[in-house]
Amino acid sequence: MIQGRSIRLFLVDGVPNGLLTAEIMNWTGHVLTGPRSKLSELVQRPECGRTGIYFLVGTDPDGDLRPLVYIGESDDVATRLKQHNRPEEKGGKDFWEKVCLVTSKDQNLTKAHVKFLESLLIQNAGAMGRCKLANGTAHEYIGLPESDRADMAFFMEQIRTVLPVLGLDFLRSTAKPSSNQQPEPFTPAQPESHPLAGAENPRLKMEVKKHNIVAFAQEFDGEFVVLEGSLARGEWIDLKHNYRHLYKQLCDEGVLVDDGNGFKTFVRDYGFTSPSPAAAIVAGRAANGRMDWKVEATGQSYADWQDQQVSAAAPSTDQ
Repeated sequence: MIQGRSIRLFLVDGVPNGLLTAEIMNWTGHVLTGPRSKLSELVQRPECGRTGIYFLVGTDPDGDLRPLVYIGESDDVATRLKQHNRPEEKGGKDFWEKVCLVTSKDQNLTKAHVKFLESLLIQNAGAMGRCKLANGTAHEYIGLPESDRADMAFFMEQIRTVLPVLGLDFLRSTAKPSSNQQPEPFTPAQPESHPLAGAENPRLKMEVKKHNIVAFAQEFDGEFVVLEGSLARGEWIDLKHNYRHLYKQLCDEGVLVDDGNGFKTFVRDYGFTSPSPAAAIVAGRAANGRMDWKVEATGQSYADWQDQQVSAAAPSTDQ
């Protein structure tokens, strides 16, 4: 059974777009984040004089839809951030708009610890594919005793838990079954039980019958995941729609590849923010995903299925 977690957030300036700290109960880590415009205030904080890991996050100037992220470490983060704030021609970095710093409340993180953490985090961010890394190739750092490596693996998992709460999703993974598994039989929710408690979301199917395109998807952990092996249109045809950039990006990244029959194939599971961009990529044009995705076992539209779940969960106010 998944247990809840408590994360304590503190608005340092009393405003939501200023400096913010975050802590998890029973974790020695401490997170400090803020916009680049607040850097002069941030570097004066005592956390910035400690050994730690930091993330520089911004928009990719080359047009990639994912955030551009630099992951670094230092035993004096304030000094490193001042260096990164210089103009590009003076050795700084222009792209970043937000900084996030992770240190230890008990100050037990050493230079060896953060170098190992940096290596783990760069590898993880690259594997997740949710950001474009500004680091280049990560260097594997193994100069730690086995017990310390275990401690840092736990420390990293806490970082991966707290960063999405702060709007930094690039380390977040989605636990999902293999797309090759047979779907679970779909049983409509019973009124006497909570329809979402412990229940798997049904597998969904989308067809573009004119072009013999079939794709499958399922919701996991707040994402709409198109499953590996699903087909998509061989080219994008709606030149006015912004999802064309996403279609091109998925092709460039190797998520969508030619299948030799005029179609594209999803070579791995891929998570979208909602049903409509997922449907658009499959169809090669703008699409209403809430209507186009159907519950595989019943043929019910995603919109009708979701409405059924919400209606069953919420008490009726009809007289």
